[in-house]
Amino acid sequence: MLPASRVSRRRALQGSAAALVVLGLLLWWLLPFGQSSPSGKLTFSTGSHSGVYQRYGVLLKEALAQDMPDVEIALQTSEGSQQNLARVASGEADFTIATADAVAKYKRQGLPGADRLRGCARLYDDYVQLIVPKRSSIRSVGDLRGKVVGIGQEGSGIRLVADRIMRASKIDPTKDITPVPAGIDKTPAQLEKGKLDAFFWSGGLPTNTVQELSERFAIRLVPLTPGLVDKVHAAGDAAGDATGYYRPAVMPADAYRLAQGGVPVPTMAVPNLLVTTDRMDPELTEGFTRTVIRSRDHIGNTVHPAQLVDLRTAVYTDPVPLHEGARRYYRSSKP
Repeated sequence: MLPASRVSRRRALQGSAAALVVLGLLLWWLLPFGQSSPSGKLTFSTGSHSGVYQRYGVLLKEALAQDMPDVEIALQTSEGSQQNLARVASGEADFTIATADAVAKYKRQGLPGADRLRGCARLYDDYVQLIVPKRSSIRSVGDLRGKVVGIGQEGSGIRLVADRIMRASKIDPTKDITPVPAGIDKTPAQLEKGKLDAFFWSGGLPTNTVQELSERFAIRLVPLTPGLVDKVHAAGDAAGDATGYYRPAVMPADAYRLAQGGVPVPTMAVPNLLVTTDRMDPELTEGFTRTVIRSRDHIGNTVHPAQLVDLRTAVYTDPVPLHEGARRYYRSSKP
C-alpha cells in the first residue's frame, strides 16, 4: 500500500492534468485557431441623415468595430433604396439596405450589376406613412389631388412606393399634385411651416423624426386600406411591376400615440434587405451577417425596428439569392 502522502500527490497530479485537458478543450472551442480575423475597408451606404437607415448604420458600425476590429467601415448617406442599389451594384459601396420592391425593380429593369446582387439578411419591415396636419381635409389618397405633397427624393424607396400608391388611386403624381422631391430630413419641417399639405414616408415604427413632429405639431396618419393595397397589386401586375412585396399591415395604436389618438391605422408594409454582391469575400460577409443578427437587441434599444430582425426569417432574401458567406452563418446557427 502506498503512503498517504504519495497517494495525495498522485491525486493532485491527476487533478491538474484533468484541469489542463478541460482548459485546452475550452481554448480550442473558444479561440479560432488557424483562422484570421477579416480585415480591409468597407463602405456601407445607408440613407438620409434623419432616417432609420442612417441611424441603424451608425449603431451597426459600432457593433462591427467590436466584432471585426481589423475592418475599417465608412458610412455613406444616400437618397434611399434605389441609389443604394446602384452604389452596391457598381462597387461604389459594399453593403447597403434596400426595400424588396426596389430590389425587384432594379433586377426587372436589368440595370448594371443587377445579376450580381446578393442578400445577407431580411431585416425589418417598412410601413408606408401618409402624414397630414390633424385638421387637414385629406382623408384618403384620392384627396391629394391639387395638393402640395412631399414624395421623397428621386433615388428613394419612398418615391417608388408613393408613385405606385397615387397611380393606383388614379392620381398622376406629375400632373395632379404639386410634387416636392424631399425626404424625411426636410418634409416634417415643411409640413409644420405650411409648405406642404402632406408627405409620404416609408420606414420602421416608430420613426423618431415623425414621433418628434407629432410632439410639437398636431398631425394625423391617413389610412391606406387593404383595398388600396389590392389596387397597387393589380396596377403592378398590369404594368409588369413587382408590387407583390407589399402586404396589408396595421400601425399599432401606440406607434405614434399623439398622431393616432389610440386608434390603429391600416397601411401597407414592405421588407428591408441587407444587400451586397457576389464580389464580396465570403468570410467578411459571414462576419457582417453575424453581427447584424447578434446586435439586434442592443441596436433595437435605440432604433426600435431593429428589434424585429429574426434569425428564423433573416434567410429569406427574395428577390435576390443568399450570399455564400451569409449562408455559411445561417448553417452554423440555430434559431
